[in-house]
Amino acid sequence: MRRFTPAALAALTVTAALTAVPAAHAHTGRPALGVDHCTATACHFDVPPGTYDVTVRLGGEAASSTAIRGETRRSLLPETAVPAGERVTRGFTVNVRTPEGEPTGAAGTAGLDLVLGGSAPALADIRVTPSRHARQIFLVGDSTVCDQPGDPYSGWGQQLPQYLRKGVSVANYADSGESTVTYLGNPQLWATVQPQIHRGDLVLIQLAHNDKTTDEATYRANLETLVAGVRDKGGEPVLVTPIVRRWFNADGTLNNGTALLVNGLGVDHPAVVRSVAAARDVPLIDLTARTKEMVESLGVEGSKALYLYNEKRDNTHTSVHGATVYAGLVRDALVAQHLVPAGTVRVG
Repeated sequence: MRRFTPAALAALTVTAALTAVPAAHAHTGRPALGVDHCTATACHFDVPPGTYDVTVRLGGEAASSTAIRGETRRSLLPETAVPAGERVTRGFTVNVRTPEGEPTGAAGTAGLDLVLGGSAPALADIRVTPSRHARQIFLVGDSTVCDQPGDPYSGWGQQLPQYLRKGVSVANYADSGESTVTYLGNPQLWATVQPQIHRGDLVLIQLAHNDKTTDEATYRANLETLVAGVRDKGGEPVLVTPIVRRWFNADGTLNNGTALLVNGLGVDHPAVVRSVAAARDVPLIDLTARTKEMVESLGVEGSKALYLYNEKRDNTHTSVHGATVYAGLVRDALVAQHLVPAGTVRVG
């Protein structure tokens, strides 16, 4: 699958009162970075690559509703309504890296960039400090997972951070066009991810869409290599079956090879993933089954909004809406399988 040209971010016209308060101090003793690094629509923090805790106070004299995204279009905080005259505090942890989006893509801008959105944004205060004990969730995947650079595309990994509270960070190393073969072979990908894995980190692996010419033995061996590589670093691998393609049969089902990721060699990718998970005692998120159920329940018309059918006649890549819904399925599975504590995720 190809990479899509970045779209320029539209200028936001919002009014937000930025109220300076005395600076808190990070663990290092240095002042935390605050609202003096923000305008009414965005914040920029000149920090090196790493993991950072962000605490925001939202609200103003009028009723407000604020969402925050950052870096390459990552959703970091869902839209949060605050009544007039009140303030609420929210937090999240963000991974800052170069390149800031897809590992083989453009470098992006140095530091941490946040954009204020929502129907009526109001940021009263913000504090950014280095995160010393954050748990990382690494993502290994393709264009259906990655931080897509431009509208209207979005990978589910791009939307996952908004479901996580401070203390858990998503490091999305998914990359457009990658198969298990190319992900292992490119030094910008697996060879870059593996050394960063620490004990207790999760590594979610969803690679299948581009293994169109990979035979079953090679596909299985590649998945096993990734699993072993995660465990060698003390991390916990999680195998994820691929999201379905929106390809209906006449009877309204998705029971065909195109929809369910069976390649031209007859390799049933989801079945192999399930088999490796069972054989290697790896947690499994069966996103194929979950997305199939959802798409079929919505039907031919209703499911169009999950993908980019209306915009691009694209039945593989998800819209922001679809990626957000699918990220919610991943969140639910992480909690249900006790891979993350329930208290570290946002629900609703």
